[in-house]
Amino acid sequence: MGTDPLSELLALVDARCVITGGLRAGGEWALRSEPEAEVKLDAVLRGSCWLVVAGRPPVRLVAGDVVVLNRAGPVVLCSAPGVRAVEAARIPAPGGEPLRRLGSGADVTIIGGHVALDPAAAELFTSALPAVIHARAAGAEAAELRRLLKRIMEETAGARPGAGFARDQHAQLLLLEVLRIGLRQETLLQPGWLRLLADARLRPAVSLMHAEPARAWGLADLAAAAGMSRSHFAHRFRAVSGQTPLAYLAQWRVRLAERALRESDTTVAALAQRLGYASESSFSHAFTRVAGMSPSRYRRTAGRQVPES
Repeated sequence: MGTDPLSELLALVDARCVITGGLRAGGEWALRSEPEAEVKLDAVLRGSCWLVVAGRPPVRLVAGDVVVLNRAGPVVLCSAPGVRAVEAARIPAPGGEPLRRLGSGADVTIIGGHVALDPAAAELFTSALPAVIHARAAGAEAAELRRLLKRIMEETAGARPGAGFARDQHAQLLLLEVLRIGLRQETLLQPGWLRLLADARLRPAVSLMHAEPARAWGLADLAAAAGMSRSHFAHRFRAVSGQTPLAYLAQWRVRLAERALRESDTTVAALAQRLGYASESSFSHAFTRVAGMSPSRYRRTAGRQVPES
């Protein structure tokens, strides 16, 4: 069974949704936090609250809503905009309980986390995300979001063996569901791979390039897979992805090469052959054009010192 492009990209950047904590709040309250990573996630399990991000209008969140914030900076969750916020760092750890407490009562329950990424490939992920993906409880995917949130909360509150592992797996599926919702909010996406995967007409061509990156794909082959003329396909691909189809293929090959150089002892010559280049020198030239350095230098920078041939 072939791997689809979204799964490959998530694996390439090693995207992992990490639940870092939760909050139970009531009355008049506001919490300000600095995201631990570039991509932050908040989910409302009970009640409702407001999300305030600098430079954007406040967003109302209700039970079942999930929001993913990309490079948002400081974030305020509150009972109402304008309430003086408490710094998250000042709230004491919850001790034996899974959730921190703020204000009076328990009107609202929220869990939060972030998306951990391989630092070497993080830009590939963050550059394609919109600033905000808001998955609403009233949307078509609400039932699945509620199911995942319920399981995350159950594992967080319980003390069963393997609870941490189970919570992380449900969080990973939660991230995937939110990204799928983002794919359907196509107009909000920046030109790039995520918007490209959102385009049903172009996706077959992208799948071919991912399935056989070493093949010498021509524009005619890819346009035929998309059911378009070459000119229409080339124009649409550039508008959606920000680059030509063959430039996308070259970049994808280099991203695969970067991972191999970081994680294995594969020689540059063998890697060139595996990715469809006629020679080691042509591969090195293509790699340098995309990555800004030679394969051997990239490997040294990534911390591996192995023979190159």
